[in-house]
Amino acid sequence: MEIPPQEAPPGPGADADADAEAEAEEASAEAESPTGTSPPADGRLKAAAKRVTFPSDEDIVSGAVEPKDPWRHAQNVTVDEVISAYRQACQKLNCRQIPKLLRQLQEFTDLEQRINCLDLKGEKLDYKTCEALEEVFKRLQFKVVDLEQTNLDEDGASALFDMIEYYESATHLNISFNKHIGTRGWQAAAHMMRKTSCLQYLDARNTPLLDHSAPFVARALRIRSSLAVLHLENASLSGRPLMLLATALKMNMNLRELYLADNKLNGLQDSAQLGNLLKFNCSLQILDLRNNHVLDSGLAYICEGLKEQRKGLVTLVLWNNQLTHTGMAFLGMALPHTQSLETLNLGHNPIGNEGVRNLKNGLISNRSVLRLGLASTKLTCEGAVAVAEFIAESPRLLRLDLRENEIKTGGLMALSLALKVNHSLLRLDLDREPKKEPVKSFIETQKALLAEIQNGCKRNFVLVREREEKQQLQLSASMPEITITAPQPLEESGELPAVGSQNGAPRPGPGPDSDSDSDSDREEQEEEEEDQRNQQRDEGGNDQSSLASCPALIPSTDSLGPGDKSPPSSPSSPTEQRISVSSPGRGHKTMDIQDPESSEAQPQLETSQAGQPLPNGLKPEFALALPPEPPPGLEAKGGSCSLEHALHRSQGVSKLEELLLEASQEAPRDTL
Repeated sequence: MEIPPQEAPPGPGADADADAEAEAEEASAEAESPTGTSPPADGRLKAAAKRVTFPSDEDIVSGAVEPKDPWRHAQNVTVDEVISAYRQACQKLNCRQIPKLLRQLQEFTDLEQRINCLDLKGEKLDYKTCEALEEVFKRLQFKVVDLEQTNLDEDGASALFDMIEYYESATHLNISFNKHIGTRGWQAAAHMMRKTSCLQYLDARNTPLLDHSAPFVARALRIRSSLAVLHLENASLSGRPLMLLATALKMNMNLRELYLADNKLNGLQDSAQLGNLLKFNCSLQILDLRNNHVLDSGLAYICEGLKEQRKGLVTLVLWNNQLTHTGMAFLGMALPHTQSLETLNLGHNPIGNEGVRNLKNGLISNRSVLRLGLASTKLTCEGAVAVAEFIAESPRLLRLDLRENEIKTGGLMALSLALKVNHSLLRLDLDREPKKEPVKSFIETQKALLAEIQNGCKRNFVLVREREEKQQLQLSASMPEITITAPQPLEESGELPAVGSQNGAPRPGPGPDSDSDSDSDREEQEEEEEDQRNQQRDEGGNDQSSLASCPALIPSTDSLGPGDKSPPSSPSSPTEQRISVSSPGRGHKTMDIQDPESSEAQPQLETSQAGQPLPNGLKPEFALALPPEPPPGLEAKGGSCSLEHALHRSQGVSKLEELLLEASQEAPRDTL
């Protein structure tokens, strides 16, 4: 089907006509294609010639504004300025001032550091009152901000959390017992948790976290959060909120303590989520599940996660979760696998004697539990005997709680006997009053056994203290040994260091282009050592005289260091001089200049100490076994690539300037 040509709107020139023709061709192509749209009934198409233009690069950005510094009001601030700003804000917002806040502000002294606490507990904070608090938060920072039971609503809570996030006002925040912060309040709290790097502790007890608010908190804990401690007791977490929270915490590596008491967590879905959390999270150290409904079925899920805790969980609180001897069988099988669990609290569960027997073997096989809570677990003397067997076998148990149980004379006797072989238990909590017995004399026996048990704990405490003191003494006694093996100071040992260390310069290693120099220097060094050996033979005749004439090889203990000009065993040489010169690229050198008139001038070779290698890598003993001296007509070359040169002049002191010039110019010395 043909489309009549479309008239293009008048344009500013040929470009407009070309654009119109292109539009018409595209329209006809779409009409002819099978997938094209059908034209209107009148067979006419609207003109669609549109043009978009952009300004030049210079006109796109008209200006820039730097972000405001949140601490611009906190520089050199005083208490009077903070109080005045807060009062002005209250007048402007037409809200009441908080007398408790004003009293605290007047008591603050050091405003440069974080202040210990801002306590607003019990004060009613509406939206305007919260807005006025910004004048305080923008000038002061705190360690603890206590907003417990302040009747926060959604507007006030969101405003306060935004302030705390923006000004980083607190490291510990308490928002407990605020039941009406709502979804927007929790959303702002989640934003604060995610953005505030200084917030480490959040207490939200008795603050409901419902289904529509939980996703915000879960996302904050999963992505990025600096929180180390999170209290969510009685926060209505059972069901979907706990599922979201546990799933998020699987990837959280910062949280260390999680408190989930009084949330009515069940033994099926909720416990399964907690078990999965323990399987994947090895950073959590404290998990408090007291006063829930975990039951034996839920404990089975948790024990599956405990088996994976090679490191991480240190404290597990299962107080009052309706656990019985069946659940103790699951726990007894999991305990041998746990390597980090130190505190296990099973109090106020109807475990009974059978439950303790199921738990005993697992506790004995475990190598980490230090504190065990069995208060009010319906134990009798039979259960106390099983506990006593564990005490006797445990070399590390520190505390055991057996209060509120019917443990009578037989059980106390077993515990007392176990303490005689146990040397680690420091505290065994039992009821102070003896239990009723049919025989009155048994009551006195119970009192005696209770006193004996306490004395056993005191004895263990004294033994532990003595062991600690003994370890401290051993540690302090080992310190002098370390001091003796340490190298002695130069002045005390009389050792002569290398020249490079004397002059403060490190000994340089051979460079990449120093092969030719090192070869020639090595030959010169060998010739010099031959000359020294022959001179020692002529003058000494034996090893003792050689050592006496060359005290630098084995330094005398009377030497005071590199400043000595004449060793005690050698005659004084008033004309002998030692000069340290610096040459480019070769470090520092020492030249010994000796008057030819001095009697029996001997060559001197300095080493760091006897038994250490010479500057050319040879041992000092090797200098005594060199080949004999060459014929007298041959003259030995001096010089070495080492840091130390022993030069001896047989001519007058008049050539001293020449030697200094040669050393500074790095040229090999002529034969003297």
